[in-house]
Amino acid sequence: MPDPARLAANWADVRRRVDEACRTAGREPAEVGILPVSKTFGPELIRAAVALGMRRFGENKAQELRDKSAPLADCGIAWVMIGHLQTNKAKDVARLASEVQSLDRLELAQALDRRLQHEGRAIDVLVQVKTSSEPSKYGLPPEQLAGFLDTLRGYDTLRVRGLMTLAIHSTDPAEVRGCFRRLRELRDREVTRGHAVSRLSMGMSGDFPLAIAEGATEVRIGTAIFGARPYPDEYYWPEASSGA
Repeated sequence: MPDPARLAANWADVRRRVDEACRTAGREPAEVGILPVSKTFGPELIRAAVALGMRRFGENKAQELRDKSAPLADCGIAWVMIGHLQTNKAKDVARLASEVQSLDRLELAQALDRRLQHEGRAIDVLVQVKTSSEPSKYGLPPEQLAGFLDTLRGYDTLRVRGLMTLAIHSTDPAEVRGCFRRLRELRDREVTRGHAVSRLSMGMSGDFPLAIAEGATEVRIGTAIFGARPYPDEYYWPEASSGA
């Protein structure tokens, strides 16, 4: 069961640290939103977070988003897909998510568009751009961004709002910050080309001050709010332990 006092303290501390990072960067705290990342955490903890005022939650896996949405249907949650999305999972995301931040290829755009048309919905999307050289990172190559955004103009179900990235996993702040700067520069270029991509989703629990310094409009925070994940890549709440 969640500890409401600990969760409330974590949430207040994250908000304080984000506000402080904004002021250090010469920005207004209202310019930067926080997306709580609830991957691997169970419905009871998310329900406790809703009681603290959180309404948007980021999930990495379509299956996990689907499994949580039913027991939390009464909470008015806006689910955000932030993980790599396979095209065969587009059905659940098109039905349940309010936003996808990991759109990184035309095949996925087409799959989402087909399912969204079937659902009679349109959703916000961010294009995920690969700004590091790590093989494990997903994202559209930066040199393909301009053409991809031009192509997405033809998909009425996909409202392109901005860009997302995962920075390099490095202890060198300059390397990490360079990834965020690259995304901001790409955003600025595309805005001048007429694309309404003002949002920048970048920065997580360990590097969000650097992202804020480079212009992030939203940071994705998981462990700093919810605590450590004992099983980072799996469910661990009892009712979903068997998978689906």
